[in-house]
Amino acid sequence: MYLNIAINTLKKLTDQGVSGSSNNNKTTGLKKNEKKSALTGIVLYRHLQDYLLTEEQLHENNYPQPSPDKPGSILLKPGMTKTLTTDTSKKVCCRCGKTYGVTPAGKHSRVEECYYHFGRVLTHKVLGGLETRYRCCEGVLGSTGCQVAKLHVHDQKENLEGFVKTFVKSPPPDGNHGVFAVNCEVCYTAKGLELTQVTVVDPSLQVVYATFVKPDEEVIDYNTRFSGVVEKDLKNIKTSIRDVQAVLLNLFSADTVLIGHSFEHSLYALKLIHSSVVDTTVLFPHRLGLPHKRSLKSLVADYLQRIIQDDGHNSIDNAVACMELVLWKVKDDLKGKK
Repeated sequence: MYLNIAINTLKKLTDQGVSGSSNNNKTTGLKKNEKKSALTGIVLYRHLQDYLLTEEQLHENNYPQPSPDKPGSILLKPGMTKTLTTDTSKKVCCRCGKTYGVTPAGKHSRVEECYYHFGRVLTHKVLGGLETRYRCCEGVLGSTGCQVAKLHVHDQKENLEGFVKTFVKSPPPDGNHGVFAVNCEVCYTAKGLELTQVTVVDPSLQVVYATFVKPDEEVIDYNTRFSGVVEKDLKNIKTSIRDVQAVLLNLFSADTVLIGHSFEHSLYALKLIHSSVVDTTVLFPHRLGLPHKRSLKSLVADYLQRIIQDDGHNSIDNAVACMELVLWKVKDDLKGKK
């Protein structure tokens, strides 16, 4: 609450300062606008080459890698698929940790409610030692979940086929292959996580492509708390993941710079193989290092001085935030070089 008040107050003061500036400052304002608009097109594209993930970072952050033996398939690093059970008729719920039965088609063999905690586990120092509680409800570790869902779900990467790779294309006249921020939302189905929404924005923060997507399998849980997608959003949607892939392969090339937050998850959802990536979790690393990663919400609060995801998740807001964070980082680094 205090962070909200502080940020909103700062924003109001900044806005008042801009609107209340004298005529003498108009020239300065124009210069600022000129500098802002200068970081676009080929200029921005060239700057971002210094921020692309290296081959090592792509592997370290579990980005999808093409299988050399099977076109359209990917390889997973050892340990990426947790062998929680060797019994194919059973799955382990990624929310509550319980084992549940499935049919050969992956459907639930019986209806069983899932009680789970959606908040992270936090450890606090207390008198006499440490205390571990869930962030969502302050419940102690091991307590009954504060949320209930109709069914258990899993997030195992099992469906590793149907992937496409961005094409190598001839460079445009100005050499700019494009810069876009991408945000994806997913739901839970029998296959695990499937794409439900995709948003693409350009450096001017304009939406160039946005659509809801109909999953291949029946939706078990819309994951609304983290996706913002509800049942009515997908009611009359016929766009499939193959339709989305066709659009993106036309819009992007292998050299297009794609920006995202923990962007490997979006590429898995899109079933897209791409390596020219700027990832905000790598650009603004957690102080403890991997596997810890800072949330998009905290990065936006710290560096852009505003609050997002307060009233639920919004795909456009998230994509715009990723683009703004990267633009802020490039401009800040350029200041330091002067």
